[in-house]
Amino acid sequence: MTADHPKSYDRRPGVPRRHPRHERRGEARLPGVIATLAAALLYLALPEPLLVGPRYVLPALEVVLLIPLIAVNPRRLTRQNRLSRTLSLTLVGIIGISNLIVLGLLVQALVSTEVKDGGSLLLAALQVWATDVIVFGLAFWELDRGGPVVRTQAPRSELPLADFRFSQDENHDAVEEIADGSSRSSDWTPALIDYLYVSVTNSTAFSPTDTMPLTSRAKLLMSIESIAALITSLLVIARAVSALH
Repeated sequence: MTADHPKSYDRRPGVPRRHPRHERRGEARLPGVIATLAAALLYLALPEPLLVGPRYVLPALEVVLLIPLIAVNPRRLTRQNRLSRTLSLTLVGIIGISNLIVLGLLVQALVSTEVKDGGSLLLAALQVWATDVIVFGLAFWELDRGGPVVRTQAPRSELPLADFRFSQDENHDAVEEIADGSSRSSDWTPALIDYLYVSVTNSTAFSPTDTMPLTSRAKLLMSIESIAALITSLLVIARAVSALH
């Protein structure tokens, strides 16, 4: 047994043997595209006072950055160069920073005593929260263990240090039906849906749940997301209570 291959042992009947992770197909491109476009559409649906510049500028810029990324990996994320890596991180950064600015504008609007259309602002708060979940899920996905391409294409011994510890990473000594799906036994690796789940739980519980941040940047990102989600929730609750009275 080597560091690049999962542990070999007698598996239960019906549990398939999997090739080492770096010999498999890369992660599908479509989920990342859908998540990015969803964030762009949520921005387009915001009320005019919450927009950062003209309505279509930011979504158009995000699409422009997305096109070359699709061209490099149309179906599966198997190739990466310095330019594509820079573009992908820039894309996530633009979505994240713009959404934090929108949150600031939303805070200002919700605390204003002159605002009459509270319903649209409450809906906008939900849009900001949903975008928050998407963009931080994308950020975790792009950063952890070198990003989606490195995670699936590089031997495990060559992976950068992990930013997150998933339950699969420590389930190898559990009962068989759980251990067979662990990172050590099946060479499991997280995909976008796993990072979106981390983002959802962090933005609702305001803290890590079953997945722990390991690095300073992961802790910083999770802290920013928790604070943003908490502010959004408190403002929505306060505005709703005010509307009821």
